[in-house]
Amino acid sequence: MSDQNDKLKQLKTSSMDRRLSIAKASLLAGTRWAASNATSMFSSEAEKEKKRKQAIKEQANYLVAEIGKLKGSIVKIGQMMALYGEHFLPEEITQALNTLNNQTVALAWPAIKQHLEQQLGDKLHELTIDHEPLGTASLAQVHRATRKSDGLELVLKIQYPGVADAIDSDMSLFKNMLKLTRMVPQTREFDQWFEEVRDMMHREVNYDIEAATTRRFAERLKDDPRYIVPEIVDEFCTDQILCMTFERGVPINSPVMLSLPQTRRNLLGEASLEIAVREIFEWGEMQTDPNFGNYLVRLGDGEQQPDQIVLLDFGAIRQFDQHLLKVARNLIHAGYQHDPQSMVNAMTGYEFFDSIPQSIKPDMAKVFLLATEAFSCPANNKELPAGVMDEQYRYDWKKSQLHSRVMQQASKSMASRYFSVPPKEFMFISRKFIGAYTFMTVIDAKTNVRDMIKTFI
Repeated sequence: MSDQNDKLKQLKTSSMDRRLSIAKASLLAGTRWAASNATSMFSSEAEKEKKRKQAIKEQANYLVAEIGKLKGSIVKIGQMMALYGEHFLPEEITQALNTLNNQTVALAWPAIKQHLEQQLGDKLHELTIDHEPLGTASLAQVHRATRKSDGLELVLKIQYPGVADAIDSDMSLFKNMLKLTRMVPQTREFDQWFEEVRDMMHREVNYDIEAATTRRFAERLKDDPRYIVPEIVDEFCTDQILCMTFERGVPINSPVMLSLPQTRRNLLGEASLEIAVREIFEWGEMQTDPNFGNYLVRLGDGEQQPDQIVLLDFGAIRQFDQHLLKVARNLIHAGYQHDPQSMVNAMTGYEFFDSIPQSIKPDMAKVFLLATEAFSCPANNKELPAGVMDEQYRYDWKKSQLHSRVMQQASKSMASRYFSVPPKEFMFISRKFIGAYTFMTVIDAKTNVRDMIKTFI
């Protein structure tokens, strides 16, 4: 506990502290960066590149250490930039930013209790709340609770005071920090992604949106026994508190998952991917943060009661227009057919694809065909690796090493520069599918994706 208190003391919360801390850190990093460049003026090109990468790494780690002391939205901004910035930030910076996921520190109970009293008033007395949080993030922490009247088990997602109001100023701080350090090229793509992160931040702190989205998905999945969506409990919800039912389950990467029979793992894997497919073909909106912390599995008995995926977080939702959805559906359809020309034909009617020279599209089509390999079959895809798909069209996700093969294909493709900064909408969709692919790989599932896709195209 003393370690916790020590960490809490390091957190800087006032706006003045935040501005001064970032300004000081940015200027120092920029000075170091300039000095490092000066010392490498007379080095060989290879040595210069080596020194440049090392300097970026050192400065990025220093800046991230400073950001980690500033609780709230600026930490979340850093985390989002790590998640979505791989296409326009140097690798050394995204690696450093990724460490922010391990730097979140819970607010002590007295501070949380005071905040709850302000938000809930007398309703707080209707609850018994665990003082230790179930989970901690940069914008909020989650506490388990029980409603005294009937023993209903709940969770409270408690947003830290002031984080919503600080988003715009923290975004400006973060952007100025990157400018001052001179480590990141200031491009149009960078500005566009930065504004996208800003919009995502504002949506994520709006608990009315998250509550409404949770209800929408609950309604869509209410008759499907494979999924569980928590129920929103309005009486304990406010602008800064989201209350829902507590849902039990085991983590995706729990050892118990791999002990399940193959058939049960296969069904769970299929269910994880079907969500992404239905989001594109039926609902037109997508939960775009498929990290494992947003899912649990409630184990059944393998007979009467099926295993269920518990969907926990609907804060990061993107809605897509029908024009984009049509393009995405056509790409999936072409993957099902595994037809190069159909894939090329699908890459039309969208600004990103229309700007690509026609001569480049066949190369890009190869990447998309590989990414949708599991949707094909041995009859139309002679390039399927041996042993990846059985006679029942079940795709072995672990054996396939699909993600690494796609990355290799994209990097050596003539179209590689067009993959460097893809449209943000396609980035969200691809990340969701990668999340589903990873889900199936981790639990070692073998799934007939083709049968599932066939019902939608």
